[in-house]
Amino acid sequence: MDLFDDAAARSPEGAPLADRMRPVRLEDVVGQQHVLAEGKLLASAIRGDRVPSMLLWGPPGTGKTTLAQVVAHETRARFVSFSAVLGGVPELRKVLAAAAEQKTLYGKRTILFVDEIHRFNKAQQDALLPHVEKGTVVLIGATTENPSFAVNAALLSRARVFRLEPLSPDDLVRLLQRALADGTRGLGRYGLEVDPEALRAIAEGARGDARRALDVLETAGKHALATEAKRLDPAIVDEALAQRTLLYDKSGDEHYNVVSAFIKSLRGTEPDAAIYWMMRMLEAGDDPMFLLRRMMIFASEDIGNADPNALQVAVAADAAFRRLGMPEGLFAMAQCCTYLATAPKSNASYTAFEAARTDITAHGALPVPLKLRNAPTALMRDEGYGAGYQYPHDAGGFVRGGGYLPEALEGARYYVPKKSGYEQRIAERLARLRGEPAREGGAREEKKPGDHEEGGG
Repeated sequence: MDLFDDAAARSPEGAPLADRMRPVRLEDVVGQQHVLAEGKLLASAIRGDRVPSMLLWGPPGTGKTTLAQVVAHETRARFVSFSAVLGGVPELRKVLAAAAEQKTLYGKRTILFVDEIHRFNKAQQDALLPHVEKGTVVLIGATTENPSFAVNAALLSRARVFRLEPLSPDDLVRLLQRALADGTRGLGRYGLEVDPEALRAIAEGARGDARRALDVLETAGKHALATEAKRLDPAIVDEALAQRTLLYDKSGDEHYNVVSAFIKSLRGTEPDAAIYWMMRMLEAGDDPMFLLRRMMIFASEDIGNADPNALQVAVAADAAFRRLGMPEGLFAMAQCCTYLATAPKSNASYTAFEAARTDITAHGALPVPLKLRNAPTALMRDEGYGAGYQYPHDAGGFVRGGGYLPEALEGARYYVPKKSGYEQRIAERLARLRGEPAREGGAREEKKPGDHEEGGG
């Protein structure tokens, strides 16, 4: 019996199928060929016992803990597992002190596996950093979150990041077949009859998550064994998958990815994609008020005066939802989403305030022109306050060359309407009043609009 079989044999009978079937040899790992194929850096490092400090980043069920177990099996170093959830700084310091002692007295390396490293707080990361720098420990961190946000820059710079992808349905079918054939750790001893369509349904329903696939197989298998036919068919699988949850964490990386897809679909005038991403968030339990807030921001930032009704529609949808609640309030949200997606787009108002803010930062508090100053007293009028001001209503509604900006900024153009929707009419009217040719685009190099609330876009 080799270590792989020994580890499996020692798995408690009550352990989940996914834990019982977890491989510890590199050749038994399914998927992730972009990092584990022959000649790839990670595969070579594991086989050669030259594992660098690394971060394994990927969705749940893609093999992060499995790869750590493979390293534990392959390495001649001490392997210590540490939970970022259960362990604090005092426990971490004990582990690091023991690692330093092993290195100093025996020349023994220590590989420290930190599960859910994104849950490490700043104090824990700061305590770990010098020991990774000195080589006291080789760090393997597993995270479902983007390391750029979850791990501090100093620690991130000292670790290689390996991105793990969701497993393909074909990879998952192989895992399921392996579990059904294994009579020691899997379900092989039960003599289940299995429809190939049932395995394919599990593989597709698991959405790239190996643990999820094996959990569903175990649940469906137990249900099938309770029937007279002992046959695992698609109907039983559908029942086992009925309570499946979407891959989504309202505070995590996937949340911001979906929000970004939603905003970009609105901006790209793709109503089908926009309504899809909006419903993805709602079905995953996101707060409808968050989405309504995002759509109100979008109505001004990305549509603006190209369709002045857009903001009114977004505000009305917000008010309607507050009054109606779920599920009827979704009708107003869907109407708003499709309206914003199909409306003409302009970020001219956004670029206008960004350009004005840039000049304010660059020039400071420039003096108000005298003719624009308030002149409620004789002294102020004697000082020239208000002198030369022309009342637009007495001049046909517009005074050309009115001199409304500080002298240093005279002639600046912050708001330059786009030739989109109603803004084209605004552009034509301003050009006519000013006696200038109509133009489109900002006076400065236009920045790509950012997103000003809760990420995404």
